[in-house]
Amino acid sequence: MYDNLLAGVPTDLWIGGKWRKASDQSRFDVIDPATENVITAVASASIDDAKAAIDAASDAFPGWAARKPRERGEILRKAYELIMAQAERLARLITLENGKALPDSRGEVAYAAEFFRWFAEEAVRNIGQVYNAPSSGARIVVQHKPAGVAVLVTPWNFPAAMATRKIGPALAAGCPCVLKPASETPLTMLALMPILEEAGVPAGVVNVIPSRRSGPVVSAMLHDPRVRVVSFTGSTEVGRKLLHEAADGVVKPAMELGGNAPFVVFEDADIDAAIEGAMIAKMRNMGEACTAANRFFVHEKVHDAFADKLAARMGAMRMGNGLEDGVALGPLVNADTRDKVKTLVEDATAKGAKVLIGAKAPAGKGFFYPATVLTAVPDNAAMVREEIFGPVAAIQTFKTEDEAVQRANDTEYGLVAYVYTQDLSRGMRVSEKLDFGMIGLNRGLVSDPAAPFGGMKQSGLGREGAHEGLMEFLETQYVSVNW
Repeated sequence: MYDNLLAGVPTDLWIGGKWRKASDQSRFDVIDPATENVITAVASASIDDAKAAIDAASDAFPGWAARKPRERGEILRKAYELIMAQAERLARLITLENGKALPDSRGEVAYAAEFFRWFAEEAVRNIGQVYNAPSSGARIVVQHKPAGVAVLVTPWNFPAAMATRKIGPALAAGCPCVLKPASETPLTMLALMPILEEAGVPAGVVNVIPSRRSGPVVSAMLHDPRVRVVSFTGSTEVGRKLLHEAADGVVKPAMELGGNAPFVVFEDADIDAAIEGAMIAKMRNMGEACTAANRFFVHEKVHDAFADKLAARMGAMRMGNGLEDGVALGPLVNADTRDKVKTLVEDATAKGAKVLIGAKAPAGKGFFYPATVLTAVPDNAAMVREEIFGPVAAIQTFKTEDEAVQRANDTEYGLVAYVYTQDLSRGMRVSEKLDFGMIGLNRGLVSDPAAPFGGMKQSGLGREGAHEGLMEFLETQYVSVNW
């Protein structure tokens, strides 16, 4: 049943512009989350393979860094065009290995491609400065140089976009890279390699090494002195470990970590607009996103109207195999993710939360969990402190603006927050008080290649996208000169 989708999709390691088996011939299965069937098996990189990938990237570094910025930009632009030409095929492949509904996957492909188009334009904006030192009289010349070999570690929830968000700025800056995709979803990134090759990316500039031995493999790369940047998207727990590893070699980190996003609805909000925003913020990728709305704080005056409308919308979502027409809610990525969501819901209901819809996992094959809306969620429920990472909306009420801000900020995370109000003054005032790197003000979507994506507190370091994303792969050098 998978032959058509897998036609032409490689399953080995991509190192130095060639496909190769793992050094010890190891492979691992990729599972279809909708059926629990094995899709295929891919090579599982060893530490020796990781070293070979770093060798290839290091060898490619001088030539790629020396390329004119316009040349690098044109290659990225070509990659954008090629991805869009194969958009439907790539979208189906994402759905196959990740589970998300096909419309969601199509959106991801367009989003992923846009990072290449954006950084094709940013490649030529590596702009320095020349100015006079006010005291010494020397000329200060500031320039930005490619940092060096970059290790990129990507998650399973957006297997295309989280990779292009890193590959794009790395290549634009002049850095070669080694990418370790999530074990759940390696196929999308492997399918992208022939596209990059056709676009003109030289051998060794991008290497992809799927592996079930992620910890030792990534650790080995971070302890190679030739590696100068590590960019990671994933859980805060794993991010902390990688930061420790990176510290040994003082490797420059860019970390996009976990979130616990509040979604605040004030009494003057346009409720219909807030519902539309909530459906995006909560249900994009079935809630399996660090940007997903996790805690809904709804003013007590509009709580019932909001909760009833949200339950109606979420309840109308058809659940099933994401490749089928009309399906809006696919399976979660694996059994562990589904079981965690189930446990969090059971914990909340045991502590007093009320179920408006959902909350019962269906029997049979596939890692499915229904769209669920809970009200009266108590503060001691685990889902208030932890990322749900599933299609569950946990609604609480508030009375005052100060209370909403305090409760929204009451988390170790600080990635994104959402605020709905028709009072622009209140919206901007509240946004400034929220300790989050991104705010969706009357918007349920903040992700944009042109915007600096990233968080505060335990949600990460650095930014991806915008010009800031390019700077993560550059080192600043200044020359003090007399002339």
